Amino acid sequence: MANMIRWFEIPVKDLQRAVKFYSKIFKTELTIMSDGHREMAVFPIEESEEVTGALVSGAGYNPGSEGALIYLNANPDLSAVLKRVGEAGGVVVAPKQKIGSEFGYMAIILDSEGNRIALNSKE
Repeated sequence: MANMIRWFEIPVKDLQRAVKFYSKIFKTELTIMSDGHREMAVFPIEESEEVTGALVSGAGYNPGSEGALIYLNANPDLSAVLKRVGEAGGVVVAPKQKIGSEFGYMAIILDSEGNRIALNSKE
């Protein structure tokens, strides 16, 4: 069965600030684009992967710390990503913790826009 999750959108008020935050904590570049109704910064995707998403700014996109919790890939080292969260303008609200024997580790942060985001890694 194909992956049930295909795309996610993280709402932001200040796209440039959010791009700077995520680029710094994950040490990656996001692709900025617009469809005329909203601006987006798309996370990178490998050809073998099926899921990606974007930071999105536009009418109806309101950041928040309630609602569905998205887990972003922090491999190979969640601890290293967490160290960069504060430097980038975010806050760690739940420290690194083990989540069962098969799922590795997770932590929860508030990003530069106030979104509650989970991070997950094997180590």
